[in-house]
Amino acid sequence: MSSQIPVKDVTPAKVETVDLYANREKIYTRAFTGIFRNLRMLGGALLFLLYFGTVWLTWNGRQAVWWNLPERKFHILSATYWPQDFVLLSAVLIIAAFGLFFITVYAGRVWCGYTCPQSVYTWVFMWAEKVTEGDRNKRMKLDKEPMSAQKFLRKLAKHSIWVGVSLLTAITFVGYFTPIRELIPELLTLQASGWAAFWVGFFTIATYGNAGYLREQVCIYMCPYARFQSVMFDQDTLIVSYDPRRGEQRGPRKRDADYKAEGLGDCIDCMMCVNVCPTGIDIRDGLQIECIGCAACIDACDSIMEKMDYPKGLISYTTEHNLSGQKTHLVRPRLIGYAIALLAMMAVFAWAVANRSLVELDVLKDRVLYRENEEGRIENVYTLKIMNKAQQEIVYLIEADGLDGLVYEGKREIKALAGEVLSVPVELSIDPEKLPSSTNEVMFRIRSADDASIQNDAASRFIGPSVR
Repeated sequence: MSSQIPVKDVTPAKVETVDLYANREKIYTRAFTGIFRNLRMLGGALLFLLYFGTVWLTWNGRQAVWWNLPERKFHILSATYWPQDFVLLSAVLIIAAFGLFFITVYAGRVWCGYTCPQSVYTWVFMWAEKVTEGDRNKRMKLDKEPMSAQKFLRKLAKHSIWVGVSLLTAITFVGYFTPIRELIPELLTLQASGWAAFWVGFFTIATYGNAGYLREQVCIYMCPYARFQSVMFDQDTLIVSYDPRRGEQRGPRKRDADYKAEGLGDCIDCMMCVNVCPTGIDIRDGLQIECIGCAACIDACDSIMEKMDYPKGLISYTTEHNLSGQKTHLVRPRLIGYAIALLAMMAVFAWAVANRSLVELDVLKDRVLYRENEEGRIENVYTLKIMNKAQQEIVYLIEADGLDGLVYEGKREIKALAGEVLSVPVELSIDPEKLPSSTNEVMFRIRSADDASIQNDAASRFIGPSVR
């Protein structure tokens, strides 16, 4: 009797592979007009005027805004800030962060859509594409054509504008650190320092690459704001949204057709909202991380609704509560909390700037703990570091106290030029019988001879022999 043993089929199963990486599809935006486009252009123009114009302002013979890194002086109009004032810069950044949180809770990503440099420059570069290569369909057709003289010239014109805007941006940025009236002639005569030339080149390439090529990739993948914005949204946050109750079902129709009888909504499925979107999304799919709140789709949709003689607002700034038929609460606890925190920090910052001391005093004690002078008095030696933060020459008066019978020896009156740092050696002495302990606190004080509001003080130690 024979038996057969079943043999397991070991033929490899067919393996299906899935590519999780999707190749980037180039976005060709279409030209459009509308109120939000006009607002964005106005905002961008004001920002450009602020950025490119401020660097040319002068104040008392110097550049009004100048970050002088070699001398560690940061000039902003009439004020000069030093590294010791770095905490004020930290406060500005914190205030800006809370301001962004507040506006995000209230109106979503309006910062991204209207004032973010990446968005502003992207719109400028897309305008350069339109004027050199034509509108959306012409650009798509041009890119598919083989290289020709006409295509080469159009591409050259576009890239020339891109490089020109990028170079101008880079020179202006470096001009805030190197006086621009000196920087430009030095660049033209090839006499600029190596660091200045490097940073001009670096920011030219960065602007050209970000606004010319990366574009929406920066907003979607590189910007952290796109990631944490959803945490700050609530159902009362203003967002750019499509109204499906009014728009569905979508479909084409004649202008004078009774589309309601055909079961159609107001959306004619023209794809204009998609064609004008700088990140290439379809807003009709709902709120998406790629949406930067620029309202381009609102302008495009409103123009179509106007042509069809339908009410505007199929796509609009609205809230999730409003879309679901509920009441929108503009004032809510989280928004109030951010507003209170923002106002409080702005008030504290304003007070800190207004009460910022215009003189800095540091006391360095000599390495020798103490010594006995010819008169038998115990003597300590100090070096006073005095920094004049004011924009004018000031005469300072110096004094010290903290111990009965303390004698000050050294200059009591010094003159410091604007922004000057002085080192002043001084000596303090006292009879050993009057020392209460071997380590004692003394206070150095400095004040302006003409303005009592300009003053500062610093504590140090007076060392003596052990007291029995």
